[in-house]
Amino acid sequence: MTAAADITVIGGGLVGAAIAFGLAQQPGMRVAVLDEGDIARRASRANFALVWVSSKGVGMPEYATWSMDSADGWAGLAASVREISGIDVAYERPGGFLMCLSDAEMDARIRTMKVMQAQTGAPQYAYEILDHAGVRKRLPAIGPDVVGAIYCDLDGHVNSLRLFRALHVAMARLGVSYRPEHPVDTIVPGQDGFRIRGPWGEFTTGRVVLAAGLDNARLAAMVGLSAPVVPSKGQIIITEKAAPFLNYPVQTVRQTDEGGVMVGDSQEDLGFDTQVTYPVISVMAQRAVRMFPLLAGLNVVRTWSASRVMSPDGFPIYEQSREWPGAFVATCHSGVTLAAAHAQILAPAIRAGRLPDDLACFSARRLNVPKAA
Repeated sequence: MTAAADITVIGGGLVGAAIAFGLAQQPGMRVAVLDEGDIARRASRANFALVWVSSKGVGMPEYATWSMDSADGWAGLAASVREISGIDVAYERPGGFLMCLSDAEMDARIRTMKVMQAQTGAPQYAYEILDHAGVRKRLPAIGPDVVGAIYCDLDGHVNSLRLFRALHVAMARLGVSYRPEHPVDTIVPGQDGFRIRGPWGEFTTGRVVLAAGLDNARLAAMVGLSAPVVPSKGQIIITEKAAPFLNYPVQTVRQTDEGGVMVGDSQEDLGFDTQVTYPVISVMAQRAVRMFPLLAGLNVVRTWSASRVMSPDGFPIYEQSREWPGAFVATCHSGVTLAAAHAQILAPAIRAGRLPDDLACFSARRLNVPKAA
């Protein structure tokens, strides 16, 4: 068959767009993106926009390294996307805070950091354990209920909606063929490539990258892969714009470059339910006000929820099909943090036709290993 594209990415969210952008960085390869469009259940539209390293990787130190490598590449990603798209994604890396409202929370945070760095192969990086006075020196707007915090200078944040737009503009300018309203029903592999079919017709491609979020669970088996991902509901509060008071991202509260405040502090296993629930929202708001009392005077202008893409152990899945080597899967719940790694490391590997050995730990085969008795 004559392929319509050399590589086709299924899914145009942050994961798929970052991969497509990376694939198109070097000329000579036809790249296409098949996407449901705005009807898709996008984790991209409900994320918290953090570029985060600290506290990640307990149980898989390789994930901590992967997150740190991506965070280190983020300045380069922001610059290249801005150069091509003309859009500033407002990336900043001032460091971030893990805020604690009780001694028990503080002790748990410290234990997590120690356990994470004690793992064999875990990256070693500096972090500060701050008491209330130490936090107040940098965040004078905190309330009296703040016991302390962990601060790590590797953390940052971005305007994720602008990032989503910038990646789409940039990949289009690099020649990527973006096709919205192209949901995929089936993928038929063959010795000369893949036939991708949907209600819109058929598309042929030499290689295929599954970056379809929760739909990867359905699509992966069609090309000899596995992606047992499930939805994890997260809810977010957005306030009206306020004068700058928060110059650092906090893991659950951040002030955007445009002045609004985001609050996100929930995780629920409720299937595909994305209804905003006020009992959860109210707890989030109460905790945020305890951290920053001035929030009590701001109006809430929006609330929303969406589904994260979660594997059974919470870590990413990257894999190349053994049965059909032209097929790859990429799925994670940290599409913002990992955007740089997806564009700068994963995409060139896919383009070259082979994932590097240090990504083997992210294969879904790890999920089939029986636990020791």
